[in-house]
Amino acid sequence: MNQHYLLGVPIRTSRRNVASRPQLDDLDLRLLAHLQDDARITSVELARRLKLSAPGLQKRVRKLEQRGVIKGYATLVSRQAVGLDLLCFVQVLLAHHRPGSVERFPARIRKLPEVLECYYLTGEIDYLLKVVVATHDDLERFLFDKLMKVDGVDRVRTSIVLKELKTSVALPL
Repeated sequence: MNQHYLLGVPIRTSRRNVASRPQLDDLDLRLLAHLQDDARITSVELARRLKLSAPGLQKRVRKLEQRGVIKGYATLVSRQAVGLDLLCFVQVLLAHHRPGSVERFPARIRKLPEVLECYYLTGEIDYLLKVVVATHDDLERFLFDKLMKVDGVDRVRTSIVLKELKTSVALPL
């Protein structure tokens, strides 16, 4: 078994992890596809579409939630409608790769509300952040007053999104 880190948290990889993934049948996948398309669909309508009884559907959904397949439910808010017009991707390079630096970074990043997503990468870039702010001034404050003050950060490279061509949270089931 190999020891790897994901966002500073030790993860174990082995053949057993692959085997322990939840087994999903065709009905589970169809149910998930419908929920990804419209999470506000009524249980009655979803049961009708899947040709299930309402209690059968609820049992299946509850089981998917308990197994961690369905992680939660959310409302997707237009960032522009709430004044967060600037979407950026920030590449972060750490000064050192000692376990302490790698483990502390994610904890600090989780506390920054401007960071929507954070990925620990292979290659020359250590982390990729998806960041949203209202203005260029806000971006400057985020970078210099918050991100660059995180222990271990050596360099950052920022790309501002000019146009979103595709955005989705739905997995290709």
